Amino acid sequence: MQKEIVISIDGKAAGRVAGGSRIAGIAPLLAGEEEVFVVYDANADWVAAEVIAAVPGVRGSIALEASEAGKSMETVLLITRSLLEAGASRKALVLAIGGGITTDLAGFAASIYKRGVRYANLPTTLLAQVDAAVGGKTGVNLDDYKNMLGVIVQPVFTFICAEVLRTLPRRDFLSGAAEMLKTFLIENQDDHYDRAVRWLTAGGSDAERQELVFAAAGVKAGIVSRDPFEAGERRKLNLGHTFAHAIEHEARQRGDDITHGEAVAMGMVLAARLGDALGVSAGLEARLTADFAAVGLPVASPYLLETLAEAMDKDKKAEGGLVHFVLAERIGSVVLRDLPVAEAINLLTR
Repeated sequence: MQKEIVISIDGKAAGRVAGGSRIAGIAPLLAGEEEVFVVYDANADWVAAEVIAAVPGVRGSIALEASEAGKSMETVLLITRSLLEAGASRKALVLAIGGGITTDLAGFAASIYKRGVRYANLPTTLLAQVDAAVGGKTGVNLDDYKNMLGVIVQPVFTFICAEVLRTLPRRDFLSGAAEMLKTFLIENQDDHYDRAVRWLTAGGSDAERQELVFAAAGVKAGIVSRDPFEAGERRKLNLGHTFAHAIEHEARQRGDDITHGEAVAMGMVLAARLGDALGVSAGLEARLTADFAAVGLPVASPYLLETLAEAMDKDKKAEGGLVHFVLAERIGSVVLRDLPVAEAINLLTR
């Protein structure tokens, strides 16, 4: 299995993704660091404890109750105040330990503390390992709108560790599986999409899981290297997300329990339906519906499309009355189409 992926921007190494089987394997990546400040999800306290024991340079730690409600500027300010009180200098490195909410919060806080200090990620969820913790996107929600405030700044490294997934609940694992399948819908070298569906439905070895995780992270790292600031190709990574963010917004409004990955799975099915309706694809909605259902992911949004339209209009990817929809032509190939939300809804409800 490949152990390291380099993210290069303008021909220069900007960060890396490293793989390992044990938590203590992060220590060599932090060798020589004298000011490491750990920001961790309280649910991953056992991971943080092992890191703190293995890394001599840790000078402080901050525990968070990671939640969408807490993914806010208030929490970012809490982190920055804690860094200031702990005496963190501009040489500090902030290490995020947790899922995508934690890596987003810690990365954003690091990017604005003293006009920017370095950060790194140890993602503890499958979703964060294959997507959220790779690529440098950080941010918080504004009111009920997803990731409206943030910056893109690359972590020094993201350490993908197999050991941290051992206690991950099945539902959280499937949430990450949705992002993994999304990645292989975008780029499908070595038949990774079908291999992932088989592994998720029939099971397999830990080594095969780690290979798939690292392959998905590699796809994202490659896209980020070519388009670090989402000027073009990186938008492909938003496959299903315009619908997903609207579903999540509606769920928060109603107090419903829908994970990000579940919303992404529903969003990808809706994107496939839109692609079929536009003639971009043929029969892809049926294919994804069958595959996702076999894996154990939800495939149908519980909300009427008309109720999602307002949130889609306010999506951060909307520009000039148009939304950048990402549509799959087939497994492994996607295209971008700009459409008014009303036109998309009309096509989906015919």
